[in-house]
Amino acid sequence: MANGLIWATAEDLMRNRGKVLYLYRQILRSLNSSDLPLTYAARLSKKAEVRTIFIFGSEERSLHNIADLIDTAEYSLSILKKGRLP
Repeated sequence: MANGLIWATAEDLMRNRGKVLYLYRQILRSLNSSDLPLTYAARLSKKAEVRTIFIFGSEERSLHNIADLIDTAEYSLSILKKGRLP
């Protein structure tokens, strides 16, 4: 039964691993920025959300979903670097 997803091979997963780890680390670092108007508790909460998203994303085996995770992470990072939250 085809559901329209293209499954990732081991090579695809390894190719994306470095970029996903880079984006994950950059987002966590950006959440520590003093430019963001967040309390300590809010920062911890946002970091927990990011960890959860990436944990579930690490279990993905669909090329489309992996690409969506990378696109979303890049967009989120660009917003965080501007110093404002969505």
